[in-house]
Amino acid sequence: MINGKKVIVVMPAYNAEKTLKQTYEEIYKPFIDEVILVDDNSRDNTRFVSKELNIKTIVHKENKGYGGNQKSCYKAALQSGADIVVMLHPDYQYTPKLIPAIVSMMAFGEYDAILASRMLGNSALKGGMPLYKFISNKILTTVENIMINQKLSEYHSGFRGFTKEVLESLPLEECSDDFIFDNEIIAQMFYHNYKIGEISCPTKYFKEASSINFLRSCKYGIGVLIVSLKYRLGKLGIKFKIFDKKGKKLDLTSEVEYF
Repeated sequence: MINGKKVIVVMPAYNAEKTLKQTYEEIYKPFIDEVILVDDNSRDNTRFVSKELNIKTIVHKENKGYGGNQKSCYKAALQSGADIVVMLHPDYQYTPKLIPAIVSMMAFGEYDAILASRMLGNSALKGGMPLYKFISNKILTTVENIMINQKLSEYHSGFRGFTKEVLESLPLEECSDDFIFDNEIIAQMFYHNYKIGEISCPTKYFKEASSINFLRSCKYGIGVLIVSLKYRLGKLGIKFKIFDKKGKKLDLTSEVEYF
């Protein structure tokens, strides 16, 4: 707990048994109150490794997708009384050592959300990011910054933090259950004038680190352009459920089942 704020780290997991222990052990425990892992019906032993590490674990009976997994993560964290939620992939692609810095940027009221950016500095390519992903990231980020009139260094990081107010107020159930969820929630925050900060984050690409293939990357890229277009049209008065605060929010009344 920092500045009276309860901090929960959530980990959306899928086939992460080989990297989960290393990721978890590098989380600076004195700075957080709880860790929750949601296993999206993995085909390996992720759930059992999680339990061995004494992590609060939720197991989906069927695969709900990356976005669907995050929805379960945030719902569980809010039900556990989180004031600040940090989403960390358990594949060890991002360093957990930055969690104290990410939390501090929100705990004292400076930001509503924080993105750990691989594109600030020169760590992305040095960490092994494929060149086509690096170029695509740069292009998509430039286009999206123009479309929604912002200046982020990237929109596609899987390491980020949110205040309770953000997660409770946005219509997250209107977002996709697929990878584009990551982009949609950023667009929602900007649409409703939340303050988003960034922190430079080294990254590591290796065999066990999760990564979507070329075809899914293309689908994601198209989705980013569609989200940006909806944002611009929404600001011009055309209504979309994804940006309507009266839209469906996370259901915090139904209890989650722990493994």
